Amino acid sequence: MTALGGSAPGEERLARVALTRILEPGDEVGGRWLRETGAVEVVRRLIEGEERLDGVTPVRWEGLRARAGKAQPERDLAVARDAGVRFVCPGEAEWPVQLDDLRDARPVGLWVRGRPSLRIWALRSVAVVGARACTEYGAHMAAALGAGLAERGWVVVSGGAYGVDGAAHRGALGAGGATVAVLACGVDRAYPRGHAELLRRIAEQGLLVGELPPGDHPTPSRFILRNRVIAALTRGSVVVEAAYRSGALATARSARELGRFTMGVPGPATSGLSAGVHELLRRDGVLVTDAAEIVELVGDMGELAPERRGPVVPRDLLAPEAARVLAAVPGRGSASAPEIALGAGTVVDAAIGRLYELRSLGFVERHGDGWQLTRQVNASVLPKGDGW
Repeated sequence: MTALGGSAPGEERLARVALTRILEPGDEVGGRWLRETGAVEVVRRLIEGEERLDGVTPVRWEGLRARAGKAQPERDLAVARDAGVRFVCPGEAEWPVQLDDLRDARPVGLWVRGRPSLRIWALRSVAVVGARACTEYGAHMAAALGAGLAERGWVVVSGGAYGVDGAAHRGALGAGGATVAVLACGVDRAYPRGHAELLRRIAEQGLLVGELPPGDHPTPSRFILRNRVIAALTRGSVVVEAAYRSGALATARSARELGRFTMGVPGPATSGLSAGVHELLRRDGVLVTDAAEIVELVGDMGELAPERRGPVVPRDLLAPEAARVLAAVPGRGSASAPEIALGAGTVVDAAIGRLYELRSLGFVERHGDGWQLTRQVNASVLPKGDGW
């Protein structure tokens, strides 16, 4: 690594760029070093090797020193610039301050590809995550949520992976909305390769974000650690299909620990891909089925989902006394006014008055001394069977 130079802010930036090559994402020991010592001093000690920082074994220290010796921050910045990528440090205008909730696990910095401001977009964002090998139902729900959130002016954040992630991104893009993919590799790389076109569209219409420097590759642990950034960046996380060991549940756990909303979309009780979501819902998650319900949780006061209820049928509009008289009319055949009054728990005169009211509304008709339901009510309003 070349010597750090320039002004203090420039020196700090260069040191943090170098540390994205040296430290793994989410390294809390390294985060503590940054907080207590500062990026420039951490890099200096790693290069010179005379004063070992505490919290790591000698073997681990030497491994970090080997990485530090190969770091070329100026080159990484040049490669990033050529790829349309910028580096955002904590404390800068574009830095989303909610990431500071991660404390020592906070990213050293973020590589960002795309024109919009990450800080502004993150202020009104929701994570939609889930299984890679999702079902058609999972893909449909993720796309519908992505589109619905985008139409309501929310930014959809996910991990750019196959399955639910990709469907959520496509839903947002298809609605002409905003979406952010948080990657577990360099943001100049197309991973997974099958999503090269999708990631290109996200970079053009939205943002690609990552902790790793240009050209760096993903590993299983980096996928899991990437999820904490998704959780911290957003107001809440929605899980669409996840098995018990799904990485998407790690996002939900991080969201819960950070005080964010955790939500889940239910699926069939027989589906293993929904088992993890159902466990989340049994514990701390909130059940959601569409974008309106998500926004009601994470949005501002007054952003309420519409009241959900079944269709209103004519008998719902009856006064309670009239409804009781109607309920006393047999489903088949007819009954006299005294019999109906007895069934309704009222006096005969009151029952007769209600029966004439019900006749005017088309519920009942009179045949001689008896009263019976009209054919239309019997066929479409009352339950099938001999009575209510």
